[in-house]
Formats: sequence, structure tokens, C-alpha cells
Amino acid sequence: MKKLIFMTLMLIGVMTTMMAQKPAEIKFDTLTHNFGTFSESEPIVTCVFKFTNIGEMPLVINQAVASCGCTVPEYTKTPIQPGQKGEIKVTYNGTGKFPGHFKKSITVRTNGAKEMTRLYIEGDMKEASK
Repeated sequence: MKKLIFMTLMLIGVMTTMMAQKPAEIKFDTLTHNFGTFSESEPIVTCVFKFTNIGEMPLVINQAVASCGCTVPEYTKTPIQPGQKGEIKVTYNGTGKFPGHFKKSITVRTNGAKEMTRLYIEGDMKEASK
């Protein structure tokens, strides 16, 4: 009986400690990147969104999905420890797209307190000089 009570108290203690910790939390340096103006003769541009895990548990990026196939996000698949930094590299490929202004979104899903964050890229692709 004493063992059962002791084990129950230990279990409650461990669960209380785990619940007292802040979950993982992602904080981006910026949520939007503007490429400015670039030529359709060089239609591929890349940027990096940097973030920090400001929570107390490891952060896992479950998914980063772009709003269209012309935008490709790349991200770390390994957990980011509390206080550590990470990055999401985003490449926009304007090949075959009409020149002009564009704005695309990247939806990032994590195990953090805020499960979804939306990043944005935009820019102006100008027609190539002939």
C-alpha cells in the first residue's frame, strides 16, 4: 500500500513539473521579406527567415508549406533546443511567371504554443530588357 501511494505521489510530482514548463515557442526575427525589384532574366531569388525557440521545450517544425509551387521552403527537421536559433530558407522561382508584383505566403506548423505562423515574401519582377 505504501508503495502504491509513493508511486502515485511521484507520478503527480513528475506531471506537475512537466506541466509547469513553458512549451516550445517560435519567435521569428521578421515575418515578411521584400525582395524589391529584380529582372525576369534572373527569376530565382532566395531569403532566410531566422527564428529562436524562446520556450522551455524542444521545438519541432512539423511542416512549412508555400501557397504555390513557385515558392519552396527548406527547414531543419531536427528539434531546436530552448534558446537555440534556426532558419527557414525560402526560394521563389519566377520562371514562366508574368512580370509584376507578387506576394506569397508560407505556413509554418510547429509543436509550439502557437502552432501556426504565416510568413510572407513579396517583390516586383520586371520584364527583361531586350
